[in-house]
Amino acid sequence: MMNGKKICVVMPAYNAERTLKKTYEEIPFDIVDYIIIVDDCSSDNTYNIAKNLSLSSYLHLNNIGYGANQKTCYKEALKKGADIIIMLHPDYQYTPKLITAMASMLAYEVYDVVLASRILGKGVLAGGMPLYKYISNRALTFIQNLLVGQKHTEYHTGYRAYTAEVLKSIPYENNSNDFIFDNQILVQIIHAGFRIGEISCPTKYFEDASSINFFRSIKYGFGCLWISLRYFLFRLHIVKFTLLAKE
Repeated sequence: MMNGKKICVVMPAYNAERTLKKTYEEIPFDIVDYIIIVDDCSSDNTYNIAKNLSLSSYLHLNNIGYGANQKTCYKEALKKGADIIIMLHPDYQYTPKLITAMASMLAYEVYDVVLASRILGKGVLAGGMPLYKYISNRALTFIQNLLVGQKHTEYHTGYRAYTAEVLKSIPYENNSNDFIFDNQILVQIIHAGFRIGEISCPTKYFEDASSINFFRSIKYGFGCLWISLRYFLFRLHIVKFTLLAKE
């Protein structure tokens, strides 16, 4: 707990048996009240390891996607009465040591959302990000900033913190069950007028860190551009944008 706010770390997991324990051990337990892990039908021992760590563990009986995993994470965190929800991947690509800083930015009401940006600062290539991913990340972010009217350094980080108010206010259940969920939820947050802050985050690319392949990256990139373009046209009152409507 921080400044009277309950803090919940959620971990959307898939085949994370080799890195889950290492990630878990670096979480700052002095401020974190709950840890939730949702296993999206892994083919390895992720779920049993989570249970052995006494985490609040949930299992999808079928693999339904990264976005669907997040939906379950946020729903369960809100059920527990969390005031701040931090998404941390259990693949040890992002350091859990930033949780305290990210939580404080929300607990003291400086921002409503915090993105841990791998691009803010230096070292992302030294950390192992493939050059093609770095170039595409910078290009996509530049174009998206123009289309959605923002000045963020990265739209594609998987390390994020939200206040409960944000997740209760936006219709994230409308979003895709796939990787494009991350960009859809950001557009919803921007449209709702919530304050978004960024923090510099070192990252590590290694064999056990999860990463989508080249062809799925291409699909994801075009999906991001399409979402941003749709929102741009929506702002000009040219098209409707159904992702913004509560069902």
